[in-house]
Amino acid sequence: MQAKGRRLGLVIGCVLALLLVNPMASDAATRLSGGAYYDAVQCPSPPAGYEDFTTYPGLVMTGSLEGCLYTKVITTKETSAGVYLESGEEVFVGSLDGGPVGTFATTYKFASKWDPDVSSGVELHGRCHHPIVEGSGTGGFEGAKGRLDFKDIIGDPVTYIYRGHINLR
Repeated sequence: MQAKGRRLGLVIGCVLALLLVNPMASDAATRLSGGAYYDAVQCPSPPAGYEDFTTYPGLVMTGSLEGCLYTKVITTKETSAGVYLESGEEVFVGSLDGGPVGTFATTYKFASKWDPDVSSGVELHGRCHHPIVEGSGTGGFEGAKGRLDFKDIIGDPVTYIYRGHINLR
């Protein structure tokens, strides 16, 4: 009976040891969430190398990511049904959960619905997806992989919420 107890203890110990050194644990992604709004005063200009990322004023990001997101629109398309599509590139400058400052780049695709069309200025809803460009991270975002998803919160002014994940391995 004592031998069975020792074997069971050994098996439990091995399982716990494997859980502690599991390489997948180091691959765990950090969940991201927060809010954002445009403010050219808080986010005056993009970092060096991204001088043409000024299509919109800098987007102040709060929450998991604290900093500024700068955008360069590459393509746009409008439909007669009031749909607006846009794609482009971005760079984020800031930190994750108060950690070291760094940067990462994204590509993005944006889709929105307008009433009756974009020129009316009445957005009904919008959302966009921003995969992080692998290998683009610097400083606190070295090795960054992941994705951000934004949703437009329609109001005056329009603000944004984001969710996503980032892996810094």
